[in-house]
Amino acid sequence: MRICIYGLGAVGGLMAARLAAAGQQVSAIARGATLAAVTSGGLRLIETVDGKPVQSAHPVRVAADPAELGVQDLVVISVKTTGLREVARRIAPLIGPQTIVLSAMNGVPWWFFHGLDAGLAAREWPAIDEGGEVGRAIAADRVLGCVVHLACAMPEPGTVRHTQGQKLIIGEPAGGDSERCARVAALLTGAGFEVEVSQRIQQAVWFKLWGNMTINPISAFTGATTDLILDDPQVRDFVSAAMREASAIGAKMGLPIAITPEERHVVTRKLGAFKSSMLQDVEAGKPVELDSLVTIVVELGRALGVATPVIDSLLGLARLHARVHGLYPR
Repeated sequence: MRICIYGLGAVGGLMAARLAAAGQQVSAIARGATLAAVTSGGLRLIETVDGKPVQSAHPVRVAADPAELGVQDLVVISVKTTGLREVARRIAPLIGPQTIVLSAMNGVPWWFFHGLDAGLAAREWPAIDEGGEVGRAIAADRVLGCVVHLACAMPEPGTVRHTQGQKLIIGEPAGGDSERCARVAALLTGAGFEVEVSQRIQQAVWFKLWGNMTINPISAFTGATTDLILDDPQVRDFVSAAMREASAIGAKMGLPIAITPEERHVVTRKLGAFKSSMLQDVEAGKPVELDSLVTIVVELGRALGVATPVIDSLLGLARLHARVHGLYPR
């Protein structure tokens, strides 16, 4: 397969390096220092093997302009959601009649309502696709969803460090099995990932969102690592209240969550003192992915008649902090 990774950050870089190492024909859209580094030295990957860091370099063709690469069999979109509209405006040269688009991003994606309630699918959701621009450029019926459960970072341009986890959950937005989903699952499994095929990928998306829609923004405007957030009784209760509101929204969409917020906290707390992706973005001066993680939940609550006073407060605080620091583009 001709594979293009659109967004050569940490997750996209890990997928590109692993696929290239497995013998696949991999290209990527990159820019700036990352484009220069990969052009000159390949894409470097650092992984821990038997307790020791092992570095390898992999040939990946990189370009700033999608037109240089042409039509692909598989396009993996792994960008911050704040950059998705730009992707939609530039992706056309990569897309042919049979191209599969694998969406490996945080938050609620533009294709999320495809396969859910028809009334929800027919609405416009400004938080994730204002004006429907992304949906027109990348039709939901060519998309496979992907939920990422692993940790990696890009310590310098062109170098990816994988720290923990191997799991990817993929699935058809319309539900059920498909030949193309099985083919992509086999491809990713061959690249060393632990791949689960979901019959209802929106459930996996919502469950991950439920766990990070609170921790991410709270860490962003407080600077606290996850352990500090969950070890503070008042803050932990605030997080739990927001999660109960989100659970009610999920239940109305047919995406119930079977565990309690407190049970989820136990799992998260075991991960120790780590910085959320949104806190890392704040520290790096990058726009925050607030709309796809929090604003969309507020929009859903209003549409479904579920009151969200705690999530409303969370959004207001996080958005004000981001605006003051020039990190909220909307």
